[in-house]
Amino acid sequence: MMASQTLLRDGATLLATDTGEGPAVLFQHGLGGGEAQVAQTFPAGFRRITLECRGHGGSGLGDRRPFSLEMFADDVLAAADQAGLDRFVAGGVSMGAAIALRLACLHARRVAALILVRPAWTFSPAPPNMQPIAEVAELILEHGTDKGRTIFAQSETATRLYREAPDNLSSLLGYFDRPDAKAFAQVLANVAGDRPGVSERDAAALDIPALVIGNEIDAVHPLSTAYTIAAAIPDAVFAEITPKARDSAKHFGELHTQIATFLQSHSKVRSLIPS
Repeated sequence: MMASQTLLRDGATLLATDTGEGPAVLFQHGLGGGEAQVAQTFPAGFRRITLECRGHGGSGLGDRRPFSLEMFADDVLAAADQAGLDRFVAGGVSMGAAIALRLACLHARRVAALILVRPAWTFSPAPPNMQPIAEVAELILEHGTDKGRTIFAQSETATRLYREAPDNLSSLLGYFDRPDAKAFAQVLANVAGDRPGVSERDAAALDIPALVIGNEIDAVHPLSTAYTIAAAIPDAVFAEITPKARDSAKHFGELHTQIATFLQSHSKVRSLIPS
């Protein structure tokens, strides 16, 4: 069963999806993603709630600026409140992982377990791996999509990614093709320069089951970032899976298995979460 809900925040109508049955997992998409990305990332057989962040999917931009991970995390928490969830598993991919980590550290009473897939941030603002996204945002804002894409395609960044991480390059070029590219570029610029707003000390204080998943051949989501976060969280389970750039089907198959196994192995924790 899949249900859609709306949430009004600062003039923005945000869309949420609630699918599956059982204890709830709040699982968030990456920067530029949405419900479709999460549906591909998260395994079937569990209840999942995903809020499309401001400017993503079918959600509006709203009136408040600048965009930030704090803003998006607060929206997700409001969606949990609206769904009547006092306690839940928090998770996400890329930007969604940063949101989930923030929720776990700052709202520890409410987060029962943590799933971080291909994290892009550790604890510092504007990490170097987010620079290509900031570069794309600046080009769109200054030159528009057509000229900006031409400049980027000839850049050192694009040349490097073509060689080292072609999957990342494809995603970056996709930002130029969005129908709302000009408006969304501000989201990209703000969020790429942001940080989760929690410290390594905050992560070390977590006392919940945690799964951190990473892979190679990903310049925007370095394996080292996943290692760093997993090392910071006590007793976190770390899993390295096949890169999507090497074998997409194998990547998602392994990803689903890791998440499903983690949730099943912590079913006692999940049993404390209202369905």
